[in-house]
Amino acid sequence: MSTALERTEPTAAERLSRNLAFAATIALILLCLAWELWLAPTGSGTLAAKALPLLAAPIGLWRYRMYTYRWLALAIWLYVLEGLVRSTSEGGLGQWLAGAEVVLGVVIFTACTAQIRQRLAAAKAA
Repeated sequence: MSTALERTEPTAAERLSRNLAFAATIALILLCLAWELWLAPTGSGTLAAKALPLLAAPIGLWRYRMYTYRWLALAIWLYVLEGLVRSTSEGGLGQWLAGAEVVLGVVIFTACTAQIRQRLAAAKAA
């Protein structure tokens, strides 16, 4: 017996929010790595480790795991906060990269929240 939270056939809106969250998460991982290793390195490259927690998300997002959407919607605010701080404290390219981090973080949060709301509404309706 399958519940609405474990459906195998997602709606078009669920597919859209999943694809958006997945693509934005991959983009944020690549941005974090490129920023700290090549584009505007801060020194030793240890800040590139900030991408490690995000590496756990794409597989869960792709498989529609509610747990992943929930923890990512909470954890993404750490990246948004870092982007806000660095956008005001750095100049030049670092400031633009921080702005991109903030935008990607907000997109991820919005997509995860949409996915959670759609799935909970479907479960309630079932």
